[in-house]
Amino acid sequence: MDGMRFLNAGEQGLVAEFGTSIDPEINRRVHSTGALIRAAGIPGIREVVPTYRSLLIYFDPLTISRRQLIENVRSLVAGAESGQASTFARVIEIPVAYGGEYGPDLEFVAGHTGLSPDEVVAIHTSVPYLVYMLGFTPGFPYLGGMSERIAAPRLEQPRTVIPGGSVGIAGTQTGIYPVASPGGWRIIGRTPVRLFDPGAADPFLFAAGDYLQFTAVSVADYGAIGEQVAAGRYQPVIRSAPDKGGDKH
Repeated sequence: MDGMRFLNAGEQGLVAEFGTSIDPEINRRVHSTGALIRAAGIPGIREVVPTYRSLLIYFDPLTISRRQLIENVRSLVAGAESGQASTFARVIEIPVAYGGEYGPDLEFVAGHTGLSPDEVVAIHTSVPYLVYMLGFTPGFPYLGGMSERIAAPRLEQPRTVIPGGSVGIAGTQTGIYPVASPGGWRIIGRTPVRLFDPGAADPFLFAAGDYLQFTAVSVADYGAIGEQVAAGRYQPVIRSAPDKGGDKH
């Protein structure tokens, strides 16, 4: 954990920064440290929020001082044995209907990259993607590991409404819009799976540190899965991720 530095974030926030780039190993360290802090149960810590390369710690300054918090975090990190901080990672399969009304920009991405639509889909579904962080809207995953072969620019004029479940590409990133919202990503498909349910005990289908694996389904299968989701009977396929220390695609 060498190179970790601390930055102030208001009176009740402390940022532990692990690097200056978007890198799977840096992100693994972020999540490992977050897991250590949560497990330690340090009095005064209210919330721990992971990002690409840093960890935001919200705390009660009347319960624990900033200096004490820094010392505790450093002590936890220094005391962790090599490899002990590795966290269990899940791969969650996300069924997607690509193209047509569900993916209006698939043809553009294919033309921009010189590939066929089927080739774009094959590449997009070929690897699991690391969820670096959630943000923008509730449950929106910023994913790492997409092939540059299917990279495409954002829309020059963002759409005012993108349906929830839409899967998009922006530059070398891919992600999913959990709820209907404005956006400028190139939409190549849509999933019928509910990614954010504010009424559930755990409102998010996945968390930062998980992996998502897109799988192509037909329009008929999209409808069938959608019916299962609406009836509360859909169970996503979840498996263990190989421990590779992050995405290396």
